[in-house]
Amino acid sequence: MRLYCATTNPGKLREFQLALTDSFVVEPLPGLGTIPTCEETGVTFEDNAVQKALYYSKHCDGFLFVDDSGLEVDALAGAPGVYSARYAGPDATGEANNRLLLDRMRGVSDRSARFICVVALAESGRLIRTFRGEVEGQLTEEPRGANGFGYDPLFYYPPFGCTFGEAPLARKMEVSHRSRALHLMRDYLLTLGR
Repeated sequence: MRLYCATTNPGKLREFQLALTDSFVVEPLPGLGTIPTCEETGVTFEDNAVQKALYYSKHCDGFLFVDDSGLEVDALAGAPGVYSARYAGPDATGEANNRLLLDRMRGVSDRSARFICVVALAESGRLIRTFRGEVEGQLTEEPRGANGFGYDPLFYYPPFGCTFGEAPLARKMEVSHRSRALHLMRDYLLTLGR
């Protein structure tokens, strides 16, 4: 079965394809670059994922999914949260976001954090279902590792004894928030038998 996704993030696309490769062909939405970007105005990951799924699914035939994901830090009252990708500003780089987060966490002893991902599945402008995945960890005091993207170099996962930035992609995908949400969607779709 073919699934379309609406992302321009190459890191996310790679993870989508890796998580679903055994069951589906995952392709970017055709013409995505020519479709005006869906504004994310939600206050939760669920809000934004649903908003984007409804918007982009009108532009294709078949199932389309999107994710909204980010990092919640307990000591920052859940920030950066839904603003994870633009924490340091509208066109922020991963490096700028990481630097700002480390600045705000300087001297803070509670470094507990979690990655959250909500995947929304839609078809022809109709929401089918959402799927949520989370993974708990700790923030490091400096970036470690060049793998992954976003906050991966700051996210220490105790069972691995390393950051997601240090872990090989295949290992990270065994436990990541994104793979957990995608596997729930995969299992749901397989029950439909389409």
